[in-house]
Amino acid sequence: MKIQKILNNSVALSFDENNNEIVVMGKGIAYGKQVGDSIDESLITKCFILNTVNYSQNIIHMLGNIPSIYIDITDMIMNYVQNHLNLKLHESTYLSLIDHIHASVERFKSGVVLKNKLLWEIKHFYKKEYEVGIYVLNLLEKQLNIKMLEDEAGFIALHIVSATKDNDINNAYKETAFIHSITNIVKYYFNIEYDYDSFDYNRFLMHLKFFSMRVFSEKVNSVQPLQNDLLNMLQEQYKNSYLCSLKIKEYIQEKYHYELDSDEILYLTIHIAKITHDKR
Repeated sequence: MKIQKILNNSVALSFDENNNEIVVMGKGIAYGKQVGDSIDESLITKCFILNTVNYSQNIIHMLGNIPSIYIDITDMIMNYVQNHLNLKLHESTYLSLIDHIHASVERFKSGVVLKNKLLWEIKHFYKKEYEVGIYVLNLLEKQLNIKMLEDEAGFIALHIVSATKDNDINNAYKETAFIHSITNIVKYYFNIEYDYDSFDYNRFLMHLKFFSMRVFSEKVNSVQPLQNDLLNMLQEQYKNSYLCSLKIKEYIQEKYHYELDSDEILYLTIHIAKITHDKR
């Protein structure tokens, strides 16, 4: 494999055995090299095909304008995610992380700090992904000698969340806001404080995460009539939780134009009853 073009010390262009133009990445892979030199394939950590003209131009432009240290940092992040979350991220996430981290650091250096309005929610709703964000902050401090705010850890966490759902970061942000709204409805309806470490609370969050994916899938929900024996029983056994579920149903229908079916109301009622210890 020969170097066709050097983008920086850690990125070069080449061709694979099928004559596809490819990007090869790895720490120091092009350091001290020239066009036409052989690539040390043992140094390659990422390799992907540039399969469209626009895609090729955008990627080449981006990687050619980002210092190689950001590629090295992103490699470390990807390894951390794979080892601690047992998750192998797609190349698009890899590239978006490089771009995001570089842009965030440049903003920070110029004195521009973006506040993350959902930082508290991200810390509680996506604990493992937030741990990745904290790892990134520590890594940036060690590698670049800059100490960024926790807000950035939240933004990094959303990148990881969006990657696990094959989603974009804007949807991840919307889903976090959605979960925040629903948990607040329950919190203020029952006038309670959550036990954030409890099993029932975390099960509730997991349910809401999948629920939010359905709401934002843009598919029309096929509403079922509320004639379910189990739901009727729950109305009696967990009256307040059921009424709270109806309040959530009304909120979602008004704000997101999505109508809950009987199964969704049933599961919401069960989860709410568990976290609120509703016995009525």
